[in-house]
Amino acid sequence: MTDDGFADQLDAAVRRCGNPVLVGLDPRAESLPPGLIPSPGDWNALAEGFRVFCRDVIDVVAPLVPAVKPQAAFFEQLGPPGMAALADLVRYAQQRGLLVILDGKRNDIGSTAAAYAEGYLGRDGQSPWGADAMTVSPYLGDDSLQPFVETAVRRKAGVFVLVKTSNPGGKMLQDLVVAGRPVYRHLGEYVESLAAQTAGASGYGAVGAVVGATYPDQLVELRRAMPHTWFLVPGFGAQGATARDVAGAFDAHGRGAIVNNSRGIIFAYSAPKYRGMAEPTRWQSAVERATRDMIAQLRAETPAARLVPAGSPSA
Repeated sequence: MTDDGFADQLDAAVRRCGNPVLVGLDPRAESLPPGLIPSPGDWNALAEGFRVFCRDVIDVVAPLVPAVKPQAAFFEQLGPPGMAALADLVRYAQQRGLLVILDGKRNDIGSTAAAYAEGYLGRDGQSPWGADAMTVSPYLGDDSLQPFVETAVRRKAGVFVLVKTSNPGGKMLQDLVVAGRPVYRHLGEYVESLAAQTAGASGYGAVGAVVGATYPDQLVELRRAMPHTWFLVPGFGAQGATARDVAGAFDAHGRGAIVNNSRGIIFAYSAPKYRGMAEPTRWQSAVERATRDMIAQLRAETPAARLVPAGSPSA
């Protein structure tokens, strides 16, 4: 980790890799490769299966992408063994040179929000979990977000606030019109103000936004309204969004967004496109192929093709 804040670390990592791919670590018992599926009800064995599987995914993607995003729920459902596996994977990914965004969508008020932030954010012994960034929900209001922002800035970590999510039901609240604008625009304006206040040398701030690829028009709208805000973009692949759909998430130089793909990469061996690669000795090859295919698609269809290495004359 450098002395730069999270936004600058992420910018440097994306440019070093030449792509904005974020690999989601969402292990599911029924989808594990042959040989890693334990007996039903054996939580310890299943947690170990998740740990081994995700470590193997990390080994494949670490040379290719800037970051991974473990989904806490899949580990929490296994109780203490699952949480121990998650803690191991956060540190293992960082040892392999990856940034880690913990996806838990936490929030509360006052000291409870502060406790979440203190517990999750900050590597190198600053917190028990050691995440570089985490996702948070904004629906308890601005005072619920402030503890996360303060801790993130102090520990050179990051926060991604849910602004316009990829699920169809998100519109129930996020698209409600209040004072002439949808709620997601009000949220976006507030998140952008926090990002501008915490902006580093990259021009982006420690506070980012989750904006779904399944709403490409809103991606364009919010990118224009939020020039200092990193976007974490879910919805690519299994949820139906394509590289063309996410093009509006980037700035003119191909920066400012990371695009998540979970099932489409980690379980690629089960997809018809990669049929025949499910054997114990080959499933990782499918993960690599799917990752490289996504990188190629983003370079072909989005401004990410314009990414240049950090420190180069045109950077």
